[in-house]
Amino acid sequence: MARNLDTTLLRSFAAVADRGSMTAAAQILNLTQGAVSQQIARLEALAGGPLFVRDRGGLRPTALGERLLGKSRRLLALNDEIWADITGGAVDGPVRIGVPYDLVAPSIAPMLRSFAAACPQVELSLICGSSPELAARIADGDLDLAVVEEPVETARGEHLMTDRLVWVGARGGSAHRSTPLPLSLVVETCVFRPAVMAALRRQGRDWRSMFENGGLDATFATVRMDLAVSAWLAFTVPSDLDILPPDSGLPDLPSFAVTLHQPARPPSLAAAELVRHIRDAFVRSRRAA
Repeated sequence: MARNLDTTLLRSFAAVADRGSMTAAAQILNLTQGAVSQQIARLEALAGGPLFVRDRGGLRPTALGERLLGKSRRLLALNDEIWADITGGAVDGPVRIGVPYDLVAPSIAPMLRSFAAACPQVELSLICGSSPELAARIADGDLDLAVVEEPVETARGEHLMTDRLVWVGARGGSAHRSTPLPLSLVVETCVFRPAVMAALRRQGRDWRSMFENGGLDATFATVRMDLAVSAWLAFTVPSDLDILPPDSGLPDLPSFAVTLHQPARPPSLAAAELVRHIRDAFVRSRRAA
């Protein structure tokens, strides 16, 4: 006998997983916190076990929840696609996405090209800035979504991937041996800056700011000319620059999470579709790694 899953339960489940909170999910879904809790309880009864555990960052899917989450997203996306098709509802309207400078070329630009081809009636606007600036604009409701970088231990957004922060220098360069260490960061509000400064302080290494607040291209130029070193996520380092090895004399740096943030208001159909494209692209990139 065929049994049917209630997509309302799955949509609430995905919202809680995305937000890490019953209360935040309820705001997105225009439901009460109690209603969302009851829906999760019903789904857990069907699934045969708990779907979430609580940690310092909020609610996190269990192993059972992780298995259900990916399939739930695919089912919800297909449901929305079928609904749009039978009702003639084209995905259109404006979407404002915020992305840090260093993530645009290696990861976000290909996603946006794919999305623009699939949804040509959507008016995309790309806003670049540092991760702290973009997170603030999400909180203010100025963006529809943002992909940002956060320290793993304090990440608040929906996890997309984790990568190590690395020191970067010119191919065969010597700037990393200079004292004080010449350091080039994209902007003063760079999310990596506190971690870099803390690592240098622990090592007792003197440093000086060679360049900041001039954009990614200018930062690349100072590093390529061996005038300074910088720190970026490993997967964003251009092929013509070196990831400096552990024996370079520079201190170890922590890993960072790439996370997805959305404002408290319910997303438009266009924003929800772009979120789906981003999630799918990061899942594919993790599988390919």
